[in-house]
Amino acid sequence: MTSPSPQLLIVEDDAALRSVLARAMERRGFAVRVAGDAEQALVIAHAQTPTHAIVDLRLPGASGLTVVPALRALDDAMRIVVLTGYASIATAVEAIKLGATHYLAKPVDADQIVAAFGETAGNADAAVSQKPLSVDRLEWEHIQKILGEHDGNISATARSLGMHRRTLQRKLAKRAPGE
Repeated sequence: MTSPSPQLLIVEDDAALRSVLARAMERRGFAVRVAGDAEQALVIAHAQTPTHAIVDLRLPGASGLTVVPALRALDDAMRIVVLTGYASIATAVEAIKLGATHYLAKPVDADQIVAAFGETAGNADAAVSQKPLSVDRLEWEHIQKILGEHDGNISATARSLGMHRRTLQRKLAKRAPGE
């Protein structure tokens, strides 16, 4: 008798990436279900609790950070990997605190995700940067931290930072500066 395939939920708003990830993960033995937003993901997860989940950080409506604890509440042993094209220290810390198993910056391939599912402990041998973050990167990190404190509310974040809302939106629309 063979063991059942691990159940994987992919929560990704980009339809092309969602499809590519689904096919790649099916080839690696996962039974895959997909969702394009947080609401749809939770409906699917409540119908059949997955053993694994890939959650995009930026989703239409609610953030992927709201999906992580909701999934974790369904099954504390669920392996959850958060993916993002907008990586920041603040969101990485929050994702892990909320119950994500791992946090990966896009672009990422299926083998990296499978490896992240398997990681159960931190890596004390991880490389430590020899140079400090750039001023642009520090600004990005600070904005992400304040944005998180305001639950993703751009207007409240702009007020808190003493910045015009449109200026903040322009900064958020850009990719995170390199470290």
